[in-house]
Amino acid sequence: MICCYQIGLGGVVSTAKPSVFRAEHPMAPGLSSDRSISGGGALSPRRDLVFVVNPRGANGRTGKEWKKLLPYLRSRLDADCNAIREGADAVIAVGGDGTLHEVVNGFFWAGKTVSSHNRESAHSTALGVIPLGTGSDFARTFGWKNDPHEAIERIVKGIRSRIDVGVISGESGESHYFLNVADIHLSAKAGYYASRYKRFGNLCYVIGALQAFMGHKNQDLKIKVNEGEWQEYSQVTALCIGNAKYFGGGMKITPNADPHNGNFEVVILQDFKWYDFILKLHKLYSGTHLSVKNVTSRSVHSIEVEDISGSGSIFVQSDGEHLGFLPRKFCILPAAIEMIY
Repeated sequence: MICCYQIGLGGVVSTAKPSVFRAEHPMAPGLSSDRSISGGGALSPRRDLVFVVNPRGANGRTGKEWKKLLPYLRSRLDADCNAIREGADAVIAVGGDGTLHEVVNGFFWAGKTVSSHNRESAHSTALGVIPLGTGSDFARTFGWKNDPHEAIERIVKGIRSRIDVGVISGESGESHYFLNVADIHLSAKAGYYASRYKRFGNLCYVIGALQAFMGHKNQDLKIKVNEGEWQEYSQVTALCIGNAKYFGGGMKITPNADPHNGNFEVVILQDFKWYDFILKLHKLYSGTHLSVKNVTSRSVHSIEVEDISGSGSIFVQSDGEHLGFLPRKFCILPAAIEMIY
């Protein structure tokens, strides 16, 4: 369950309707506003802020921490905020990467940002983050601490900067958006299982990895980069497509990724055995694994991946959310949305 909290002069209003934040909802075009906001600067003096909270995140810890945080939030923001009428100046994701993932997908509608559907509006809704989840890996890329009070101070200042967003498309034609890391095969399977054990905190990633290794087989994949020719990669263990650097509770899997540079970093692990992960785990967390044998890295703006066997069983996830199976295409959308820093 995702909850919406509207901070305004009249207090805090919550709703438990996740569809409010999905772009296809009839209310989505209303996120745009006719108030003029200068890009790259601070938010307007009076602001409409929507906070999206997953109260069950981090095994219920997010909801408890959010309740503790509300008095401080009101004290810092009430004087500056008003009720949402024609669209929010910012939507704030309160929780982990899963909550952030849901919010980012609500920024898009019919293949474009919601605000771009209103051609008369110079307004752009910004994305904000209060990291309170299990992983909060996206926040690590910017060096943000898992400190909600520090996050609120960023929101109060309201400085904006445009960031890239990844878009994933498949055979169904439906697009899916991500901010952090999308990944394929073993790591995606581990994330799928880890989601069942969130009650154990960061230990869920270890449990998920152990379960994913059971019966795992490396697979041959076919890959097309930047609309070029198809190439075969043998015995792929995992393939990670990073818009940012971290996943899996602090693993620096795509260490050269930067959500401002208009490209993904793609890291491919081939022919890894279970003991390779044990012996090289410290390198994966420190981001020094790119020098390891059978690990390759490259910068791309698009990549297509197919399973040569056609088994339809190769897992795909983004930002820790299970998205199904190969084939998939991943493209970067440079400077797609504004984010509060």
